[in-house]
Amino acid sequence: MLDGVMMRSRKCVATAVRHPAGHVVVKAEPIEPGRLARAFRRVPVIRGAAAMWDILVLGMKSLAFSAEVSVEPEEKPTNGAEPDGDDTEAGGFIWVSLGLGLVLGIALFFVVPLFLVRTLDAGIESDFVSNLVEGVIRLAILLAYLSVIGLLPDIRRTFEYHGAEHKTVNALEAGDELTVARVMRHSAAHPRCGTNFLLVVVLLSILVFALLGRPDLPIRVGSRILLVPVIAGLAFELIRFLAAHRGNPLVTLLLAPGLWLQAITTRTPTPDQVEVAIIAMGQVLRSEGLATAPAHADLGLEIRA
Repeated sequence: MLDGVMMRSRKCVATAVRHPAGHVVVKAEPIEPGRLARAFRRVPVIRGAAAMWDILVLGMKSLAFSAEVSVEPEEKPTNGAEPDGDDTEAGGFIWVSLGLGLVLGIALFFVVPLFLVRTLDAGIESDFVSNLVEGVIRLAILLAYLSVIGLLPDIRRTFEYHGAEHKTVNALEAGDELTVARVMRHSAAHPRCGTNFLLVVVLLSILVFALLGRPDLPIRVGSRILLVPVIAGLAFELIRFLAAHRGNPLVTLLLAPGLWLQAITTRTPTPDQVEVAIIAMGQVLRSEGLATAPAHADLGLEIRA
């Protein structure tokens, strides 16, 4: 997300973005689950894979909106009209970006580790050890990737907004008041984070691929691609279960690695960034009929349909 935060509930998603002029632009819309998610909402694993697809689509839409706001001129047209935009072109950009991101992600985190471990397979007798080494390589690539992109200024700012999002959610779940001063006191880590999901996917992939042994290379490559939705669905169900039982000491221990990993993908946010997260959360709460959005008249808050 560019200079913004996306918040979602079961029924609504809201994206708040800091405009170059200084005010905050908010876009909220109801969530309409995809056809696959509706059809399999009660079927474990499949519902998880479908839900993750819907989340990816929502994320890309919010990213496109934040990019649009971030490059807008500081002064709007004098007639009050919104800048011209082509919805079809924007939709095409979202789908192309999502498809390209998935292809590159699967290639980097699933196919590349396989070819790297192939160079060591001659000296590895055990199928399980081979898959374990592949999983370790996959984890190393993930950690290196997150660490390197975190050095980029734009990504570092994104990680700060990520921290603002977590602090706001933690404050809400703790029953605390959603003010900047109160939210800033909360942790920037959260068990239902996408970072936890990535780690769980990497760990589950070791188990899933170990069940296949070491078949011929084409089958191994195909399995790394075709089983990604299955692993994602399993990861979704596991995180959902752990988050629902996080008061259990054993569950707390199991969640710890994911929370540690968030030290890479979150940064301490500024008060202005927390303010944006609070506005996004307030819009979701208002859309759900649970509360009114916090007032920020000094920001010239702008709501878009």
